[in-house]
Amino acid sequence: MPLAYRGFAGGMKPVEIVGLHLEATTNTPLVLLREQDEPHRLLSILVGDPEAIAIGAGLSGEVSVRPLTHDVMAALVETLDAQVERVEVTELRDGAFVAELALTGPGGGRRVATRPSDAIALAVRVHAPLFVSDEVLAEAGTVPHEAPDDDAIDDAVDEFRSFLEGVAPDDFAA
Repeated sequence: MPLAYRGFAGGMKPVEIVGLHLEATTNTPLVLLREQDEPHRLLSILVGDPEAIAIGAGLSGEVSVRPLTHDVMAALVETLDAQVERVEVTELRDGAFVAELALTGPGGGRRVATRPSDAIALAVRVHAPLFVSDEVLAEAGTVPHEAPDDDAIDDAVDEFRSFLEGVAPDDFAA
């Protein structure tokens, strides 16, 4: 049942899809989202096989001979002269992520509760932006490890070379 449209909720962070992966221990597909702004937190959301296929097809622009469920959803939205304004992952409840579609159309705005996997599969088809609440990112997101920049690596190599220039084989004798 549609919820009254509340407009853009505060505390929502724009994210992008990094890719689809398999969770190592269970071989379950997951979609990996990355916060667009600092600190670029990553969020992994487990999805079912059909949803992973649908998201992958949408990302690659694949067109099925027969429309998939999410293709039908996109066609329905368009037929009703509506638009998917955005997708929001709003909360983590009992270990499951919850999402909403923010729709606008001739009758005004509406919000529809949905699974994140279905919302993402639809969003990639209609090019709708994705958002995740700051609370969800704080609870379930991870900050990627910083890789050292090239200058830091070069400095460390130079320092080690300088050390080696001043070392003789006898320095290592027992």
